[in-house]
Amino acid sequence: MSTDVTAKSPAPAPPGRSGAAADGGLLGLVLAGLRRNMRQYGMLIALGLIVVLFAIWTDGDLLLPRNVSNLVLQNSYILILAIGMMLVIIAGHIDLSVGSLTAFTGAFAAVLTVQHGISWPVALVLCLLVGAAAGAVQGYLIAYLGIPSFIVTLAGMLLFRGLTEILLKGQTLGPFPEGLQKLGNGFLPEVGPNTNYHNLTLLLGFILIAAVVWQEFRDRRRQQEFSLDVLPTRLFLLKLTALVAAILVLTLLLASYKGAPIVLIILGALVVGYGYVMRNAVFGRHIYAIGGNLPAAKLSGVKDKKVTFYVFLNMGVLAALAGLVVAARLNAASPKAGVNFELEAIASSFIGGASMSGGVGTVLGAIIGGLVLGVLNNGMNLLSVGTDWQQVIKGLALLVAVGFDVWNKRKSGS
Repeated sequence: MSTDVTAKSPAPAPPGRSGAAADGGLLGLVLAGLRRNMRQYGMLIALGLIVVLFAIWTDGDLLLPRNVSNLVLQNSYILILAIGMMLVIIAGHIDLSVGSLTAFTGAFAAVLTVQHGISWPVALVLCLLVGAAAGAVQGYLIAYLGIPSFIVTLAGMLLFRGLTEILLKGQTLGPFPEGLQKLGNGFLPEVGPNTNYHNLTLLLGFILIAAVVWQEFRDRRRQQEFSLDVLPTRLFLLKLTALVAAILVLTLLLASYKGAPIVLIILGALVVGYGYVMRNAVFGRHIYAIGGNLPAAKLSGVKDKKVTFYVFLNMGVLAALAGLVVAARLNAASPKAGVNFELEAIASSFIGGASMSGGVGTVLGAIIGGLVLGVLNNGMNLLSVGTDWQQVIKGLALLVAVGFDVWNKRKSGS
């Protein structure tokens, strides 16, 4: 019995699409895309579900314009810390001192402006320099003397908390100058005709939408030029539509209240700047390299000690900025400020996709993780959930996120 060697074999599925995905239409594409990019999109979807659930449970109060604005203001300093913490964790380290350093820089700003009458712009610069110096000292001890980051930053946590008590003499100090208060509570000014919306916020929102669309198409084109896998066209357009819709809704909500908070603009600039560094700059690739495989990075010529030093210096600057924001929001420096901020920043990073072993994570992931915690806090407060149960729920969220990371690694065989 002969075999027909001319019989046609089934045509292979197009690149990037499994047969199931091809037969399942758009839903199949979505599921296949999620399976391939679970780490990237899983927590973003979780954030969306949390927002929807709390919006339903609070009868829409979560998405009231005033509450959305407060949500941004209440979580801005944690998000700033989460950006720096994400870089530290990607590099394979940890920083336990950031909460105490935020309190110390806020106290330092209060002493300069309230007690000594120094203008707030000068005080702001001096506080950032103090944060940089603190981060540099810790970075030097970790990178060049080889002391574990856990020990150095634990010592820093105790040191800066004590210095805060000494500076403030155990008392709250304020109020701050009006210009500095706007850093934590201010909004963009109103311009243009009366449209029942904040015109400048609308303009910035539309500019952001245009920038996101341009960036997404640019990244897709570059991936195709280098023959890299890209999302199927329909799934890519679905992703782009979801991004544009989310930005548009947020823009309209903020524009219908007082407009975009000033700290949101600062946070947006940080996300864009650090996102670019981690994606495109040599320094960002070196951070991933030393966190992912330190011996290989050294053999490749990466100056691991220098990179580690600058990662902690950067963390000190961002901690100082967060300290200024939280002090400005409270309009006073307190010895108890910044308590547990380091834990919130670490949790935000891990929930946002950072790996315990280093080498994995994104700046946007840190923001998503911080927003997950922020929405949980805000939603549970609206539902009058006790602080005890809030801690339990946030702890479970962190445990689930880290467990997912472990499971994902085992499944991929990494």
